[in-house]
Amino acid sequence: MTNFSSQRRALVVQNDFSPFGNKLIQSGYVDRDQMQQALVESRKTGKPLTQIIEALTGQALPPDLIRQYKKQQLFELKILYGVDSMDPELDERPIDEVGELIDTLIPIDMCRRHQLIPLSRVEVQPPALLVAMVHPDNLDAQDDLNRILRPQGLALQRLVIAQEDYERMIDKYLNRQLERERQEASQQAVDVMSDLAGLDDMGLSEADEMEADLGAALKDAEGAPIINLANKIMVKALTDGASDIHVEPQEEMLRIRYRKDGVLQEAFEPFPKKIIPAITSRFKIMANLDIAERRSPQDGRIRRQFQGKTVDFRVNTLPSRYGEKICMRVLNNESTQLGLDKLITDDETLEMVRDMANKPFGLILVTGPTGSGKSTTLYSCLAERNSPDININTAEDPIEYSLPGITQVQVIREKGMNFSSILRAFMRQDPDVILVGETRDLETAKTAIEAALTGHLVLTTLHANDAPSSVARLDEMGVEPFMVAASLLGVCSQRLVRRVCQDCRIPFTPTPEELARFGLSASGELDLTFYRPNTIPNDQIAMVKEQGTLCDSCKGVGYKGRVGVYEVMRITEELQVAINEGSTIDRIKEIAVEGGMKTLLSYSLQLVQQGYTTLEEVERVTFTDSGLESELKAKRKSSLTCATCSAGLQQEWLDCPYCLTPRFSS
Repeated sequence: MTNFSSQRRALVVQNDFSPFGNKLIQSGYVDRDQMQQALVESRKTGKPLTQIIEALTGQALPPDLIRQYKKQQLFELKILYGVDSMDPELDERPIDEVGELIDTLIPIDMCRRHQLIPLSRVEVQPPALLVAMVHPDNLDAQDDLNRILRPQGLALQRLVIAQEDYERMIDKYLNRQLERERQEASQQAVDVMSDLAGLDDMGLSEADEMEADLGAALKDAEGAPIINLANKIMVKALTDGASDIHVEPQEEMLRIRYRKDGVLQEAFEPFPKKIIPAITSRFKIMANLDIAERRSPQDGRIRRQFQGKTVDFRVNTLPSRYGEKICMRVLNNESTQLGLDKLITDDETLEMVRDMANKPFGLILVTGPTGSGKSTTLYSCLAERNSPDININTAEDPIEYSLPGITQVQVIREKGMNFSSILRAFMRQDPDVILVGETRDLETAKTAIEAALTGHLVLTTLHANDAPSSVARLDEMGVEPFMVAASLLGVCSQRLVRRVCQDCRIPFTPTPEELARFGLSASGELDLTFYRPNTIPNDQIAMVKEQGTLCDSCKGVGYKGRVGVYEVMRITEELQVAINEGSTIDRIKEIAVEGGMKTLLSYSLQLVQQGYTTLEEVERVTFTDSGLESELKAKRKSSLTCATCSAGLQQEWLDCPYCLTPRFSS
């Protein structure tokens, strides 16, 4: 292929110019120097010679000269590659015929990768497919084409096509595809809107629908089927206490799943795939999204009334292989219990968090994965500080809960309102407490720290695995360690574990092997009572329900609700020194544990001992090899002993198994 290219350049670049070049010079459009410059630039950039000459001279070439150049170019290509050339102006191919071949035989990604386009089937013996190629000598392209054509009993016939003609034809096909998709989307919109005509029968205007009552809509037996199905999906999610709704198109069906207590569950039997466009469009209309846009993600919001309460659904659409996936986060203000005492079960941890939240200035970080309750913890801190003499401002994306008496600002990135710009504006609003929804970049982090250093209490979230890791995360962003040490009050890392159902839980005594797996031990004189969930397999729930033994609280799941697991690292002088010195995460964790920090693992095991959750949940959410290793290392360093009988012990949260003293000290 390289030899052919050099031959082609030899044909074009000669001591004397080509007939086309000589014609341009004779006609007075360019002089010899300009022609030579245009030839050099054409070879260097690969742009058509005519385009470069027009840019060089500032005037358009007449059609007859352009046509002459085109004929010369095609002749050169024909001689160079030894195959016939194609001129779309003389041999125009119907784009529908070309499009059908691309849709059914030669994929568009192959056409674009090898710069080729199928033209038509040729009825010869054997039958062949005529393909126009920018590089007919491309062996990889020929191999890929033959791999597709041979099983179809087709041979390959090649034509050479100019680069600009190929690009023009492929653009025409892509524009046709886009127009066809728009027409299909418009038709779907018409179909859905006709289904939505039932809203008029209910006497609801567009504004009324934004506050429509889901319960009343569900009772409307004459409503359109798609409307009823969408309402049923949302009502069931609210009734079951789900936190997220997943509408997931699959190859042969539509799957609806709910996330309840942090675990995804099938909500309905699979629906036929033919309803995918309609149900997707319905939810997009409810969220005030563009139903004709199916190639880009979109964000929206649905607000409805349910059982006398206002409920918001945060909606996101995502194009996938079989259609648009829709995920809706349920934001129910009424069901959220704000207040640190309602979230944190451990008195010492609760006191530490409250003490940090009541400081006049400084930075508090809340870390954890998505859906771990970070926002609820932050709102609870604000709710406890909210009073007429405190000015509280929040920057959020999105605003999840409405708090009276607090100034809440929505991030709008298209308008330049990001976290850092809003935070800078807050500094001129005389704030006492500032909440930044998320710190994800250096600019936001530095602005938040500067605010904390200038007399404001700043609360924000950060993505980190645990409390000590947040220091490394800020360092990775580029924040200087001395700024972190000077501003940081503390870090609260958290998770959510499912509560074991209090009505049907099963007590059991763990074996020494089970305890050892979690770094625990117990005296043979003392039996520890833990609990297991009474989980009923799905295929047995109907039978158990008929027998009347199905738990009314958890419906056979074994868990009901969730409880928080907290790891609170309060910054001490020793930690400030370690952060300033750039100590490792392990060293920072050791210092924090020695200073009284309960790790996530320790806190979750304490919840197990208190009967809130199970060892299975600890293993699912907080138990990792590295976490256990750090935990045991820290415990070995602290040399725990019972304050009453001085027995050597391993876990600070257990009662002493020898003299039964409640909670011992080191």
